[in-house]
Amino acid sequence: MHAMIIDYGYCTGCDACVVSCAKEHDLGKDEWGIKVNQIGPAKIESKWEWDYLPTPSRACDLCAGRRAEGKKPLCELHCLANVIQIVPLDEVESTMEKLGKHKTVCYIP
Repeated sequence: MHAMIIDYGYCTGCDACVVSCAKEHDLGKDEWGIKVNQIGPAKIESKWEWDYLPTPSRACDLCAGRRAEGKKPLCELHCLANVIQIVPLDEVESTMEKLGKHKTVCYIP
């Protein structure tokens, strides 16, 4: 099994992951495999926070077919900020440790 690690501290909200996923899986206008949600802007302790969080849906299988062919999942491949990683389950903890757990989320389908 694999998991998606997202370092949302650096996501720019470009939607490249959304577009590539929708095109690969022929998703309709109201369907999505991954979607970028905007959080903020909000003032927290005199600092402004404004984050983007790529969020996979239940339709996301981490591009199992592409991975079986030795290819990267499209969300990871096309992420301009390089914030999405698909890793084996046994690497989740070490990957999150390297990135800093305060700005990472993990998705396991």
